[in-house]
Amino acid sequence: MATYIQKAKEGNQGSFNFLLHHFWSNVYNYQLKRTHNENDAEDITIQTFSKAFDKINTFDEKYLFKTWLITISKNIHIDLIRRNKKSINTATSEEQEAEAYKIVDDNPTPEDKIITEQNLAKLLLDIKQLKPKYQEVIHLRFFKELSYKEISQEINEPMNNVKVKLLRAKKLLAEIIKKSE
Repeated sequence: MATYIQKAKEGNQGSFNFLLHHFWSNVYNYQLKRTHNENDAEDITIQTFSKAFDKINTFDEKYLFKTWLITISKNIHIDLIRRNKKSINTATSEEQEAEAYKIVDDNPTPEDKIITEQNLAKLLLDIKQLKPKYQEVIHLRFFKELSYKEISQEINEPMNNVKVKLLRAKKLLAEIIKKSE
């Protein structure tokens, strides 16, 4: 695990994907128990990974990565309760957005390869199985070919959230495609 964390600190996209996939259910299930709402749990989980990836260089290896993520998640939930809002919107500074660009790796991920190999009609049917918020980011990224920044502006969410949503959407879509083969 330490290797993936170190590579993520160096900006390796595959390591970010691994960490997201490996710890997603831990954070999501923790939030589902707290919020009793799938959408809120998912939104907080997205926000958690967005914040964690943005601050990955502050992670101290003497602690467990899972514990660090859960702590971030708990604090986000507390902030949400304090704001007493249904949705989570945080503004990112230009510096944070500049840092977020460092996460991006243009090399196709295994999920990207699976997605692009699919017949378009079948792919559209597979995409329809995703939750609407994931359908939207897939559509904006792969069909409208918008940049992360353009998607961020289009859906009025911080760019880090867009990146995490896209990572998650691609992972779920790749699983749907594999099951239907």
